[in-house]
This record gives sequence, structure tokens and C-alpha cells, in this order.
Amino acid sequence: MSLVGRNMVSIMNEALELEGGHKVLEIGAGSGWHASTIAEIVAPTDTSKNQWGHVYTVEIIRELADFARNNVEKNGYGDRVTVIAADGSEGYQPEAPYDRILVTAAAPDIPKPLTEQLKIGGVLVIPVGGTYLYQTLLRVRKMASRLTEENLGGVAFVPLTGKYGHKSF
Repeated sequence: MSLVGRNMVSIMNEALELEGGHKVLEIGAGSGWHASTIAEIVAPTDTSKNQWGHVYTVEIIRELADFARNNVEKNGYGDRVTVIAADGSEGYQPEAPYDRILVTAAAPDIPKPLTEQLKIGGVLVIPVGGTYLYQTLLRVRKMASRLTEENLGGVAFVPLTGKYGHKSF
């Protein structure tokens, strides 16, 4: 992974305000590396397993999901990271609600299923904007009766695909 990629992973993890015990949904598993970095924070091996959080990462491309699953398991994160092959733009309802949600592809808008699957008090970090054009990294907080958005700056991500993603893909 490039230096820029490692820096963005760090920026996104910090923006999520991760803590031990959090249940996290990641959209876009890729190689499984980012989910594994999150697992180090929410389920550190120096704590009791009953205090561990968990990372669920969803990848729409089945071959990438298989690749990520293999990497996660061979690097010792299989008990803390679950890789799912599905349309991540719809979230992953079976394990909802989540303390934190991370999206690693740019959405045209914030997908409603993701905000619905976020716990009250939860944080969603997502790039929003056009396909390969200027996008904004947003931190969304779910309050009891509303969502608040914070602009974290300009970014460039691949487009989110699927039901709530960009339609030209």
C-alpha cells in the first residue's frame, strides 16, 4: 500500500473515533488490510475476548471478498473480522446496529440504509461526491433526532457501486 493510502487509512480511523468493544461496519473490503487495522483498535489481543468489538466488512466484488477473507485469516484476524460478499451500499442488516460505519468508496449521497443501521451516538465516515471528481470526506454523527455532518476535506476515491451507489457503474 502506498504512503498516501496508509495516511488515508490513519485519517479515516482517527475520524471514526474508534474504541475497544466497538462493532464496526466497513463498506469496501479491498485487501482486508483496513479492516485489520480497525480490529487492532476495537478488539486488541491484550484484552479479554468477551470485551472485543468486531469488524464486519462488505465487498461487492466476490473475488475481492475472497482475497480479503484469505488475507484476514492468514494474518490472524479471522476471529475479529468477518468478510461478507454483498452490496455494501445497503449496509449489512443482520448485525446492525453499528457503533461505527466506514465507507471506502465515494457515494453520490449518504446511503439511507447506512444511517438507519448506525446506533444513536454512532459515527459514519464516508466520501461523498462524483465519480473520480472532487469528493468530500464527511463525518456524520447520529443524534437521537437528527444527523450532523462535518466536512473533513477533499478526497479522491473510487466510486461506490450497488443499489445506493453511482448508477453509471
